[in-house]
Amino acid sequence: MEVTGIFTAFIIGLVIGALGRLVVPGKQTIPIWLTLLIGVVAALLGTLVAGAFGVADTRGIDWIELVLQVGFAAIGVCIASGAYGRR
Repeated sequence: MEVTGIFTAFIIGLVIGALGRLVVPGKQTIPIWLTLLIGVVAALLGTLVAGAFGVADTRGIDWIELVLQVGFAAIGVCIASGAYGRR
C-alpha cells in the first residue's frame, strides 16, 4: 500500500466513523476522536471482510463494502459508548 492509499483510507475512515455514529440511535457519550478512530478501524475491517467475500472490487461504487464498513462502525460506536459511559 502506498502513502496515498493510506491517506485515502484514513480520510474514508473518518467519514465512516461519522456515518456509524449517525446510524446509532440516541446520544453517544464518546469523544469525537474515538468515533473517528473507530471509523478508521471499521473501514479497514470492512474492506477485509468484503475482500474475503469477493465483493471488494466491483464496477462503480462498492456499496456492499460501504455498508459493511458503516455497520462495523455502528457496532464499534455502540460498544465504545457502553464502555465509555460506565467510567
